Amino acid sequence: MTQAVIDLLLSRRSVLAKDLGEPGPTAEQLETILAAALRVPDHGRVEPWRIQVLHKAAQASLAEVCREIFERENAAASNALIEAEYERMQRSPVLLVVSSHPDPQRFEKVPAMEQLLSAGALCQNMLIAAQALGLGAQWVTGWPAYHPEIRKALGHSAETDIVGFVHVGTPPGPPRERPRPDPAAIVSEWPGSGDAD
Repeated sequence: MTQAVIDLLLSRRSVLAKDLGEPGPTAEQLETILAAALRVPDHGRVEPWRIQVLHKAAQASLAEVCREIFERENAAASNALIEAEYERMQRSPVLLVVSSHPDPQRFEKVPAMEQLLSAGALCQNMLIAAQALGLGAQWVTGWPAYHPEIRKALGHSAETDIVGFVHVGTPPGPPRERPRPDPAAIVSEWPGSGDAD
């Protein structure tokens, strides 16, 4: 692994979706991001994930669904809050919707958790690829990821999990760093059970 790759991983940082502007990824850059996304661990080659690409017109369509649901379910919400929900899906030039599609017939060999984790790894690869291309990205969920009407609007079954919405665009500048965990508080070395002779 080259030092440039290590430096990229050690500097990886999400950019808030609201700060991601034009230009969005070119067709070639988007193709690269999607190709990198598919290079994830996938036990048994189940391919238990799907990606939907939403450009501006599609984002606006999904935003209308979100606004209608939010307004109906939050009667006391202010106009400003309703408008914020309308903007939620339209914050970046390109929105990638990642959903998990585990294969129950493979659970004996490839447990559901492994298939779901593969979808999470796919989102992470998107973030890394976007940053490597000089773009910014943010992986978010929020209530739309868990709402059955949003799943239905996107063409998914009731059993489908939306793993995340990945916003991609151009950041206004280098993302600010934030405090990271102290490895000493997270990492430990297990010495073994002590039963071995």
